[in-house]
Amino acid sequence: MADAANQIPDRIPIDLVVNGVRRTLDLVPWTTLLDALRDHLELTGTKKGCDHGQCGACTVLVDGRRVNSCLTLAVMKDGAEITTIEGLASDGALHPLQQAFIDHDAFQCGYCTPGQICSAAGLLAEGHAKNADEIRELMSGNLCRCGGYPNIVAAIQQAMGRP
Repeated sequence: MADAANQIPDRIPIDLVVNGVRRTLDLVPWTTLLDALRDHLELTGTKKGCDHGQCGACTVLVDGRRVNSCLTLAVMKDGAEITTIEGLASDGALHPLQQAFIDHDAFQCGYCTPGQICSAAGLLAEGHAKNADEIRELMSGNLCRCGGYPNIVAAIQQAMGRP
């Protein structure tokens, strides 16, 4: 029998600032950030797609950087600022990317849209994409099974202030 010092705790308390609101959660150590958001905070805009970090449907911003929340243990982000699709709008106004996705009809089924928009918000903050080819390359971790890529790129260009 293992001694108490080597026991894994049943639950670990963590603090997250989610969409500007400090939240304290008691989670089992293997809870992913995705499951913490969806199952414990009832923020279901972030989607569970492949659960392997290959599709990008679970993309959120952690301290302003794009992260696949299905591959991230919540306990590793204790104290972090998390922004989900629900937290991008402010004061009742859509985020420019949300509006651009509407303007360019950059979604069909909508399943990938929250991850696409959060990833695009991170992309804009990074400031690396200067043209459509760079947008496509830097957004390549976000898949759209409906094939909405041309409209997604156009929406990101609009939010960047480029034609």
